[in-house]
Amino acid sequence: MRAYLATSIGVACTAALVLPLSLPSGAVAAPQAGTWRSTASQTTAVPGSTQSLPLSGLASRRSPGAAPDRGLARRAVSPFSLLGVVWDDADAELHGSVRVRTRELGTHDWSDWQRLETHRQEHGADLGTKERDSGTVRGATDPLWVGGSDGVEIRVRATEGPDESGPSRSLLPQGLRLELVDPGKEPPLPTGTTAGSPAVGGPHAGERVPAAAMTAEDAASSAVNAEFAELGASEITAQSRAETEADLAEAAESEQSAARRPYIGPRPRIITRKGWGADERLREKQFGYTKTVKAAFVHHSGTGNNYSCRQAPSVLRGIYRYHVKSSGWRDLGYNFAIDKCGNIYEGRAGGVARPVQGAHTLGFNKNSMGIAVLGTYSGTNPRAAATTAIARLTAWKLGLHGINPRGKVRLTSGGSNKYKKGARVRLNAISGHRDGFVTDCPGTRLYRKLGTTRTSSARYQGR
Repeated sequence: MRAYLATSIGVACTAALVLPLSLPSGAVAAPQAGTWRSTASQTTAVPGSTQSLPLSGLASRRSPGAAPDRGLARRAVSPFSLLGVVWDDADAELHGSVRVRTRELGTHDWSDWQRLETHRQEHGADLGTKERDSGTVRGATDPLWVGGSDGVEIRVRATEGPDESGPSRSLLPQGLRLELVDPGKEPPLPTGTTAGSPAVGGPHAGERVPAAAMTAEDAASSAVNAEFAELGASEITAQSRAETEADLAEAAESEQSAARRPYIGPRPRIITRKGWGADERLREKQFGYTKTVKAAFVHHSGTGNNYSCRQAPSVLRGIYRYHVKSSGWRDLGYNFAIDKCGNIYEGRAGGVARPVQGAHTLGFNKNSMGIAVLGTYSGTNPRAAATTAIARLTAWKLGLHGINPRGKVRLTSGGSNKYKKGARVRLNAISGHRDGFVTDCPGTRLYRKLGTTRTSSARYQGR
């Protein structure tokens, strides 16, 4: 059996050749300046592209003195599948509404108007970190998955309302731009994939990309999971609880340590970054780690539910590109993603078993992990497959760090609109995003499921 955090000599040598030097615990490297504003012409060498279109003034029937609407009139654009709005100042909020409609690719059919979630400050790197202070981070709405489209119309309207001194208006943030993301062509289905399964890019299940055919970035991202899968593998296969415990015992013996984790869930199947088609050239090359994983914060992606499970890798590639190229983050913000069919995906690079510091819950990214269920669950119930996947993933990952999913943990706030910086906060080991920040995330319908999820996760651990 392959021991936990142990690799073969061959893989270790390969990893030593391609891995960047690790950062100190809790440290992250700053993204390269200017990476947020990509264009299709600048990204022809990589799969997918981003069109970044500045929003202009629009005529509107509003009260005198009201802030003018901004947007774009109906127009044809290059194909895209996901969109969002960004602006220059990450600390500025968009007080108002954003409505968009799109034209289905290759047709004359326009969608109804859809609203974007404008309040997104609760996502992202903690204040005072290198990632947040890199100079590339932008304010942004939640992204919206619209499927293959080649036309768009958008209108942004500032909030308007009376106050004690008379009419008031909210000024819109400076530098408003519409980001249209093409996640790249859908990869072919692996042999034996069923209709309900995702279209996993890269090699077929059980196969791998030869090391000689991988870029240095691909090899580095894969090598940190070498204790679970061969270099270039598209997935980490599931294990039984007995197999998982045996691997941990073997690792403890090889490390001449008597430490054993008394409770751990079976390792679930995880589709790697190679498996969902992550372009490793987009992210910051170095990995950032924190000390441990005490808690899991559950999110919804807010991208809507209009996707099939075969499209889930494309949705994830779109979010990844939006986080890095449009929002200016160093990598995908979430540590893991789960689609509505219950498939689990590796998120931010650095190793699925390791304490990778994400950018998911402002104020509580240290010593935690973020899990995003793809979709919007404010008024839609998540499928049982998705909540079961949360339970299985947390049973394994929290178990690696000795955490009871039904227990409470203490985290120190890095500062949020709910807890001041430095506050010691007692939270559930499996919490919703709203437990650390005043927000709707992960949606009321998904949040209501977390109590049952904690019980199921603990049961998978044998508690």
